[in-house]
Amino acid sequence: MHYYQFNIGDYKSHTEHLSEIEDLCYRRLLDWYYLHEVPIPLDLNETARQIRMRTHTDCIAIVLHEYFEQSENGWIHHRANAEILKAGDKSQKASESAKARWNKANKTDTNAMRTHSESNATHNTEHITQDTIKRKATSVACPPDVSQQVWADWLQLRKTKKASVTETVVKGARSEAAKLGWELERFLVEWCTRGSQGLKAEWVDDKKTSMTKTGQMNQTVMSGLTRGLIGGGKNVKLLGI
Repeated sequence: MHYYQFNIGDYKSHTEHLSEIEDLCYRRLLDWYYLHEVPIPLDLNETARQIRMRTHTDCIAIVLHEYFEQSENGWIHHRANAEILKAGDKSQKASESAKARWNKANKTDTNAMRTHSESNATHNTEHITQDTIKRKATSVACPPDVSQQVWADWLQLRKTKKASVTETVVKGARSEAAKLGWELERFLVEWCTRGSQGLKAEWVDDKKTSMTKTGQMNQTVMSGLTRGLIGGGKNVKLLGI
């Protein structure tokens, strides 16, 4: 044992008659007994050496005869034996309790891992590739009249707003763009500029929709030039100029 309870009052009541050296002998003999948990050697000289009191064998003998009992294996202390037995029993129970908790926790973790593995085996049957990831990200292809950059910006906006991208949403956007006399790309640009989750034709400033037919045709030409659908250069002129 590396620790034992020491009752000061009880000890004092039983040792007040001891001399200073006898008291020191008794304390060291108890410490040695609890530490090694074996009887104290019958050889006084060996005992004196063990407790570092080589010149006080007479005091050691007095203490041993008063507080210990001689046996064939050495000097024993009944009170100390009871404390050692009690401590060993507590230690055994604590060990069994800890082992039970460990086994319970280990069993729980094992069951959780088994359930997780079975779940993965059941659900993760699709072969995951880069195409699968892209297909899951959006099932709607970029419309032919919208540039890849504008489409990517709009998809990012929808993602930020945690809004879905479906054929129905794209058709709705195209319908709202038609109400303004706009192409879908211009409508999506306006949508991205506003940074809103949705966009209706009536939300757009009236000044932006009050174009003449000539202005709308010029806008169509500029949009076509931007996408590279028609050749530019000095030969292209805007109508009405």
